[in-house]
Amino acid sequence: MRILLSNDDGYFAPGIAALAEALQGLGEITVVAPERDRSGASNSLTLDRPLSLRTAANGFHFVNGTPTDCVHLAVTGMLDHLPDMVVSGINHGANMGDDTIYSGTVAAATEGFLLGVPSIAISLVSKSASDFSAAARVARELVERFQRDPIRSPVLLNVNIPDRSYDALRGVRVTRLGKRHKAEPVIRSTSPRGETVYWIGPAGQAADAGEGTDFHAVNQGFVSVTPLQIDLTHGELIPGVAEWLSGR
Repeated sequence: MRILLSNDDGYFAPGIAALAEALQGLGEITVVAPERDRSGASNSLTLDRPLSLRTAANGFHFVNGTPTDCVHLAVTGMLDHLPDMVVSGINHGANMGDDTIYSGTVAAATEGFLLGVPSIAISLVSKSASDFSAAARVARELVERFQRDPIRSPVLLNVNIPDRSYDALRGVRVTRLGKRHKAEPVIRSTSPRGETVYWIGPAGQAADAGEGTDFHAVNQGFVSVTPLQIDLTHGELIPGVAEWLSGR
């Protein structure tokens, strides 16, 4: 089995090191990750300059681009064979609900999915993220399950793991994305040059966090696994928009 690993925290992040170590022995592991932290990069693709691919001392490859760049470059140019799976993470922090729109971790997995490769995004729901061992073990179990019983069509799974020991996890739940309240206001400050600058504020609290959502599962101590899709078409609005355009 050929497994491509990437992330958005950078090739030096402890999460991707823990992931690579956990998956050892399951197949041929290749790591292609950004050269620096690209959290929040979403699905951006670099089109205005060439990309450089370099190799670190530990054998990890890194790219001066986004998480999407990394997977795209690896799958369409670097690798001799299409990988059997793309695994992105382990992200330092949650990627639940609306977070998935902005997440570079999810974006790396999404690019694999768009290129026809089953893909999983792994995130540890923690602000400190000092121990990735439980999340790494969950990631290995998911890859092992896929090896035993592959899902027949390309699939994109968003996985969020509570920050607790493996033995304290209550199990796995298949969930839907919840929703957050709107983000907190930007934070206004002054630069050393006296210029007014703004920091993006923190994400809002969960608004739709009822049973069945990723928020609820993680809050209850379960690993959340959410199947994602890319079709953004709002099918229910097609007749109404067509009627509006026709002027009736």
